Amino acid sequence: MRMGAPIPKQFLEVGGRPILMHTLNRFVAFDASIRLVVVLHPDYIEFWRSLCEKHDYSVPHSIVSGGSERFYSVQKAIQSLVDTEEAIVGIHDAVRPMVSVATLERCYATAQETGSAVPCVSVNDSMRIVDADGNRSINRSSLRIIQTPQCFRLNLLRRAFTQEYNTAFTDDASVVEALGESIELVEGNRENIKVTTPEDMHWLNLLLTI
Repeated sequence: MRMGAPIPKQFLEVGGRPILMHTLNRFVAFDASIRLVVVLHPDYIEFWRSLCEKHDYSVPHSIVSGGSERFYSVQKAIQSLVDTEEAIVGIHDAVRPMVSVATLERCYATAQETGSAVPCVSVNDSMRIVDADGNRSINRSSLRIIQTPQCFRLNLLRRAFTQEYNTAFTDDASVVEALGESIELVEGNRENIKVTTPEDMHWLNLLLTI
């Protein structure tokens, strides 16, 4: 069951603050000097500003108006950057507020070294693949659950996001991979859940109190 909330999930309050604020705080805990860019649907930019005022939220960040698809939102964010071409850019879901500092350290350090870094965790449950012929078991040892932030050198992102949009672009790694580039996987953290359902909100409440 999806959230069914009257406002986008990143604005829902957990622990007295919107999820997005918790998410941004994780990046500041990793690097107090990090430059943060928040991409928002244009209809919610003023709403976000009002939330920042309400919660006296003063973490510096810039705001970019998003596009009709994630691809276009990321593309617009990249176009707004004035960093050096070798800078490392991490693209993160607003509703993943439990990314650990250790995961962020691994992602940014690996991307600095190799050009890309995507966090992932192994699959613990048994898996089956379903197709027109029925279903069959699949070796879970070769599967990974992909998380964010997905980190890349800025010059690589600029090249990747000049491509035409394709529905096969399910995340930023798939856009970069379409250039023929390989993707470096790093260890994520299991608490780094993407808040999508009411059950996720329940778990997030618990995680924030630990």
